Amino acid sequence: MELKTRQYKVLIVSAQPKFNESLVELISSRSYYEYELEQSVSAARQLLTERTFDMILINAPLPDEDGVRLAVDRSSQDKCSVLLLVRNEYYQSIFDQVCPYGVYTLPKPSPKQMVSQAFDWLESSCERLKSIQKRAVSLEDRMQEIRIVNRAKLLLISKEGLSEDEAHHRIEHLAMDRCITKKAAAEELIALYNE
Repeated sequence: MELKTRQYKVLIVSAQPKFNESLVELISSRSYYEYELEQSVSAARQLLTERTFDMILINAPLPDEDGVRLAVDRSSQDKCSVLLLVRNEYYQSIFDQVCPYGVYTLPKPSPKQMVSQAFDWLESSCERLKSIQKRAVSLEDRMQEIRIVNRAKLLLISKEGLSEDEAHHRIEHLAMDRCITKKAAAEELIALYNE
């Protein structure tokens, strides 16, 4: 199965030119990536107010901050996958800090192959987040439909003296007769009674 039909927007936050060069080379080999490069946490935060990204890669430390708070914030608030690269001597303590927030962590220096594999993990994570988001939207749509149908039932009960079952059946029959959804039938009834 080919998942690479989707474009991934990647934000790289790194102030180390040599690392940036090798990372951009690695990302360029993945033609389905488009990326932005920022060299400080403050510049990254500014960009994140304007755009969204599927993945964020943070090469810690940065000139203005260590990048840990940015990683945790973005992983918690956004629907994106975050990879934090930290010096090997700090790896375990930082991993313990960020792991509960779903931030992926790699020690530096890491071989190119390991960073490439980390991008594979980030892609998998992005697809999973996308699937969860779709289910959440679907659930929210269903809840909205239930609220609208219940509102129409209450109007039928109060205006026409129907029982709850009778009101429910009226909405179902209206939907079937007109070949529309129950939500659309309920919206028509609400509009009719609110005139």
